[in-house]
Amino acid sequence: MARVLFGVTGSVAAIRTPELVQALLAAGHAVQVLATEAALYFFDPADVPPGAFPWQGQNWPVLTDEHEWPGRQQGRRYQRGDPVLHIELRRWAELLLIAPLDAHTLAKLATGLCDNCLTCVWRAWDWARPVVLAPAMNTLMWEHPFTCRHLQALGLTAGIANLPEDDDPLSLLERINTCHRVLRVVPPQVKALACGDIGIGALAEVEAICQAVNDLAASHRGG
Repeated sequence: MARVLFGVTGSVAAIRTPELVQALLAAGHAVQVLATEAALYFFDPADVPPGAFPWQGQNWPVLTDEHEWPGRQQGRRYQRGDPVLHIELRRWAELLLIAPLDAHTLAKLATGLCDNCLTCVWRAWDWARPVVLAPAMNTLMWEHPFTCRHLQALGLTAGIANLPEDDDPLSLLERINTCHRVLRVVPPQVKALACGDIGIGALAEVEAICQAVNDLAASHRGG
């Protein structure tokens, strides 16, 4: 199907990373996980099979900032000619999936901040290739006014002109998903959250995320 770069950020929903990887593999995709440091608090890379993207002679189950800047803590410096991981990943990936997309990383994507490997991939992304985002956060974080502003900014990043202002994040997602052929935002669901609150903000079901990946991968390849 597609070479999927699977970005994982620091939402509690990152505990579902191994399950989502297995579902993507079962659908026939080649998968490489790229996680933020915060995401690693919620799942063990040992529970993820080796990735499809070879880096430094290995197929790492999960790539992190440590792979982007190897040896930095020991004083190593970049040498001219060294490959740049976020660029190599962007060249390799046919589709970018970020699930869960936490509130912190949503703000970074919207404002163009790129202080880790995953956000650097986003900033360098080729928008001829599809992107699937699956937000997950606490209900009040989702309902915060900045969520709509950030979703509007994502639309601009993806090339959606004149996206109207809205105070309903779900309405904005519907507009984005209708207007753009390569960007799909899978809405969060209403349920009991890990924190104990009940409301919208939980990560979409694995099946819904995989369906969005399958649909965009097929349409991108003309299938």
